[in-house]
Amino acid sequence: MSTSIQDAADGGADLETLARVVGRVRANIEHVIEGKPDVVNAALVVLLAEGHLLIEDVPGVGKTQLSKALARSIDSTVRRIQFTPDLLPSDVTGVSVFNQDTREFEFRPGGVFANIVVGDEINRASPKTQSALLECMEERQVTVDNSTYLLEKPFMVIATQNPIEMEGTYALPEAQRDRFMARVSVGYPVEAAELAMLGAHTTNNPLEDLEAVTDAGEIRKLIEIVGRVHVAPPVQRYAVALATATRTSPDLHLGASPRATLHLVRAAKAVAAMHGRDYVLPDDVHGLARPVLAHRLLPSVEAAMGGRSSASILDGIVTGVPVPEPGRA
Repeated sequence: MSTSIQDAADGGADLETLARVVGRVRANIEHVIEGKPDVVNAALVVLLAEGHLLIEDVPGVGKTQLSKALARSIDSTVRRIQFTPDLLPSDVTGVSVFNQDTREFEFRPGGVFANIVVGDEINRASPKTQSALLECMEERQVTVDNSTYLLEKPFMVIATQNPIEMEGTYALPEAQRDRFMARVSVGYPVEAAELAMLGAHTTNNPLEDLEAVTDAGEIRKLIEIVGRVHVAPPVQRYAVALATATRTSPDLHLGASPRATLHLVRAAKAVAAMHGRDYVLPDDVHGLARPVLAHRLLPSVEAAMGGRSSASILDGIVTGVPVPEPGRA
C-alpha cells in the first residue's frame, strides 16, 4: 500500500474515532440540555479547537448547566470559580505561601489549574480579578512571583455572564473578550423541549446522574486530529477578507483582530472534522462568523445611536464578502 493511501486510511479512521467520541459527548450533554443542538455543537467545536467559550444570556436558561454538563462528560480535572466582587486574582491563579517547617515559599494552585474551568458570572468580578485570566487563556500558563507554571492540556475556560442585569457587574474589556474563541446564547427552549425538561428535571437532577464518556487523554488525541485538517489558500484568504472587512467598515469602531482570524480558522477545522472531512470548506468559515467574530466588535457611535448591534452589522458585512468556490488546493 502506498504512503498516500495509507495516510488517507489512517486519516479516515481518525475522523471516525472523532465522530464516535463527539457523538457520545453530545448525547451525554443533551440529557441535561433539551432542544439546543446548535449550542451543544458550538461548545464541542470550541473544545476541539482549543479555545474558550463565553455563554451570554438571561438568567435561568441553562448557561451553567451546559458548562457543567460538558465538564462532567469528560473524565478530567474540573474547577468551578464563582466570580464575585470580593474574589481576588490570587484565588484564580494561585498564591505563594510561606511554609514554617521548610522555611520556604510553596505555591498553592488557584482555580485555573484544571482541564476545564467553569467561570460563573464572570462579569461580577472586578477588572483586576478578570485580568488574572488573560495570561492563562492565551498562553496556557500562570506566572506568580517570577515563576511560570504550565497548565495541562486540554485547557478550556467556559465562562457565563448575564447581559441584562448591570447592577454590580463589570463589563469585560476588549482584551478579555478577544480571548474567547466564541460567544453563544442558549435562548429560551421551544415548548416541546420545555415540557420534556419539566418531566426530567422535577423528579431529579439529570446532571447528578451524568457520567464521563471520555477522558482528557482522548480529547488530546482529537485535538491533534483537528490540527491536521487541511485549509486551502482560498479558504484562508476568505477568512482574512472577512476580518479585513470588519476593520474597514464605517459602522464599526473596532474590527476583528488577527487572533480572531486565527480562531475562525481553527474553529472551522474542528467543524470540518466533526463532519467527517479532512479539509475546510468556505461554508464552515461562513457559518462560524457570527459566534466567533461578533463579540469582538464595537459599533461606531452613529451605528449604536441607530440601534444597530455588532451582530447585525457583521451579518451585513459577511453578506458582502464573496464566498470562494469550494475545493481543495
